Amino acid sequence: MTAIAYLGRYSLFLIAIAATIASIVFTFPLGKVVFAVALVLTLIGLVDIMQTTYAVRRNYPILGNLRYLLKHFRPEIRQYFIESDSEAVPFTHGQRELVYNRAKNHNSNRAFGTIQNVYEKGFQFINHSMAPVSMPNPDDFRVTIGGSECKQPYSASIFNISAMSFGALSANAVLALNGGAKLGNFAHDTGEGSISPYHLKHGGDLIWELGSGYFGCRTEDGQFDPEKFREKALLPQVKMIEVKISQGAKPGHGGVLPKDKITPEIAKTRGVPMDKDCISPPYHSEFSNPIELLEFIQRLRELSDGKPVGFKLCIGHAWEFAAIVKAMLKTGITPDFIVVDGKEGGTGSAPIEFADHIGSPLREGLLFVHNTLVGANLRDQIKIGASGKIISAFDIARTLAIGADWVNSARGFMFALGCIQSLSCHTNTCPTGIATQDLMRQKGLDVTNKVNRVYNYHRNTLHALAEMLSSAGISHVNELEPHHLVLRTADNEVRLFSNTYYYIEPGALLRDNIPSQFYASVWDTAQANSFAPVSRKNAY
Repeated sequence: MTAIAYLGRYSLFLIAIAATIASIVFTFPLGKVVFAVALVLTLIGLVDIMQTTYAVRRNYPILGNLRYLLKHFRPEIRQYFIESDSEAVPFTHGQRELVYNRAKNHNSNRAFGTIQNVYEKGFQFINHSMAPVSMPNPDDFRVTIGGSECKQPYSASIFNISAMSFGALSANAVLALNGGAKLGNFAHDTGEGSISPYHLKHGGDLIWELGSGYFGCRTEDGQFDPEKFREKALLPQVKMIEVKISQGAKPGHGGVLPKDKITPEIAKTRGVPMDKDCISPPYHSEFSNPIELLEFIQRLRELSDGKPVGFKLCIGHAWEFAAIVKAMLKTGITPDFIVVDGKEGGTGSAPIEFADHIGSPLREGLLFVHNTLVGANLRDQIKIGASGKIISAFDIARTLAIGADWVNSARGFMFALGCIQSLSCHTNTCPTGIATQDLMRQKGLDVTNKVNRVYNYHRNTLHALAEMLSSAGISHVNELEPHHLVLRTADNEVRLFSNTYYYIEPGALLRDNIPSQFYASVWDTAQANSFAPVSRKNAY
């Protein structure tokens, strides 16, 4: 029995050896072809037996390589042949097709009814009206960002391109995104990799994201350089400055761009040398407590001649954000905006534990930020943006109804560029030329064609949103409220968002008796001069 099993495992290898010998000894048609193929297989088998790294290949010479070949193509096989239209890994086939169709100006309607299980817990929908209103003009879906200290407020679209850096994205991808933003009059967030020539070529509105590495405005040792910042911040194309505290995919982690991936263009754009790894620390060196953060924001506002300045974060410890709000009350300094990034976001790579188990999801984080500002009587002074797996018009409506003023999307616009969700963003082998610095792969992305696709996706999505609002009897996005949205909480129960989520009363955090035990605990635990809680024992 052992001999038979042994021969079974080595059968293909033995056949290859026999075929090699036979093609040498005997003359027959296609003998040279058989010899070449058999010899290659024999050599593969010899290598498999001699190597010690892969046990499967050593025990199953030649045959064992099929395991690694199939594993290599597993994502494609799963995506094209196995997954259902509603299976999210991380985006469903239906979601991707929706973006592709809208980006190509194709019909995105569906025949024969929904494929959603409308009785499944967690299903969401928007209530329609028996008295629909005229469809609002999507061009009017804009929000003015800028508080009392802002000299140059910005009128932003409610749907913009989320932060993705040059370096993570190819030059052609950045060109296409910014060209689409210019064509559609919406904003393009640079990501923390600074402002590249590709961000500037088409003239689309930019939100300059400033991360902990201060790329584009740093000294040689990585500290913030105010003069370099001012030079770029005064560019007419830069409409807002966003200080990135954390991001959804890997909050509190930081990052490293290995030196062998730093091209001369990336080095010049970021202001880093090519002979060292490019480090993004997990924390900022310009501030260490809430008051210093606000003072830094005020300084950036002055250096940019009064442009809107805010910060982006994924919510972690609730008392830390409450501490920032307390610092706003104490100093009188407020950011012009706050962007809440949900943990479900993430265009690049992140450690699995971070991507799966660190950070608050968008809905919880957004609601907490909105409520805390409302409870402190600051909500009217500060606009809120939101990002995290936003693809469709319904995603936008839901996020605005919960409490956001506008939304950003990263992967939605990547799909518009032609992303096929190959999950290879971190390998430099992106098959569509989007998330790679490989020059040959980048050439596959035609900028002119993709500019139009980015524009079409934005335009058609806002058109779909306008149609939804019309059917709900809503004349403008700023009229969206939690009571317009419905959540199924059980097989036989649905509840309005307004009855599902807790919404605090204006000024409630400034009173002696805060009506919510959670918010009372968070507020009492926070202190304006430190991110640390007053007492960890009392922290919620």
